[in-house]
Amino acid sequence: MTPEVVDVRILVTGGTGQLGSAVVARLRAAGEEVRVLSRRAGPEVVRGDLRTGRGIDSAVAGVDVVVHCATDYFGREATLARTLVEAARWAAVPHLVYVSIVGVDRVPLGYYRAKHETEELIASSGLPYTIQRATQFHGLVRTLLAGASRLPVVPVPRISFQPVDVRDVARRLAALAQDDPAGRAPDFGGPEILTATELAQAVGEATGRVRRIVPLKVPGETFRAYADGGHLTPGHREGEITFREYLKERVDAGEPHDRRR
Repeated sequence: MTPEVVDVRILVTGGTGQLGSAVVARLRAAGEEVRVLSRRAGPEVVRGDLRTGRGIDSAVAGVDVVVHCATDYFGREATLARTLVEAARWAAVPHLVYVSIVGVDRVPLGYYRAKHETEELIASSGLPYTIQRATQFHGLVRTLLAGASRLPVVPVPRISFQPVDVRDVARRLAALAQDDPAGRAPDFGGPEILTATELAQAVGEATGRVRRIVPLKVPGETFRAYADGGHLTPGHREGEITFREYLKERVDAGEPHDRRR
């Protein structure tokens, strides 16, 4: 007898953002029924605001899995999660998946601390959960270095990064959403660990702004944690798309840049 196929109804918070939209695309390509939560109206979007709680109860109603991709860079990460957790508990959601960052318990950056606080909130919520930490996205690293590449000399910190493509992280999150709760999942990192100098060189070559790069030792507790590799996961290089491949894709897609500079 053929086993009954049960549709897994999945809610993705922040589902119109960079990561969330990639997760939604992955899940829908796999045939999953997906509900997208966003503060902004759009096609196939359920409107809800995790800051105020408006619309969240109805958004989580009847779903089997929530993938929490919505984030806040201004210290309210745990507030958003608390609103979601309360609604998910009321609706008895069987599985909450949360994406965090490698090193949130080692790097004393405000945003990282908020992510770590959110991890602890979810772990103590009583909900079945999976927490996935990932390294920095390609796009973030590129943005940080692209601005500096406009200067005659590019100063970079003496630290390394392990950038990962958002599509690779989406692939992992989609797989976790279709599986049983795993608690704290193994870290997920990019395929390469590169110095800031190497990354800046790659950005300069891709944009046509080849500059002299000057590595600097940056003082402070946060940069010391970065220099010690607190944000890296050398044993986990499951990401497939390299930083240079990501940059080449952007150039091939016609991203404008001025090679005269």
